[in-house]
Amino acid sequence: MAMIDKLAWIRVEDGRLLGVRSRNKDAFFLPGGKREAGESDRQALVREVKEELGVRLRPDSLAFVRVFEAPAHGQPEGTLVRMTCFTADYDGELRPASEIEEFAWLTHADRARMSLVTRIIADWLREQRLLP
Repeated sequence: MAMIDKLAWIRVEDGRLLGVRSRNKDAFFLPGGKREAGESDRQALVREVKEELGVRLRPDSLAFVRVFEAPAHGQPEGTLVRMTCFTADYDGELRPASEIEEFAWLTHADRARMSLVTRIIADWLREQRLLP
């Protein structure tokens, strides 16, 4: 079974979850991505979010949340994605960059627009009373 190992930034503001959608994709994901050789989780997440949304995560505010796994969206059957999730504060103004077509502030009612792992994370956030 193939495993895609990614890092993700969970950002909830005003009861809405920040999601991003890549060009030519139909679902929203959490911002983040894969580590490059020699990078720590924190370094990789800071770099990925800067590339995708043009903002700088504050390294001192990064806090591990938990790891989620689910079938990978748009990948061959049997491919799983493992999302190691962090929260963090940021500096700058959010704007789509790199492969990101758009970002959106999603509510739990937007689950149908999310990738499977993002839905699982949204459900967990709702259970924790962090997402209405």
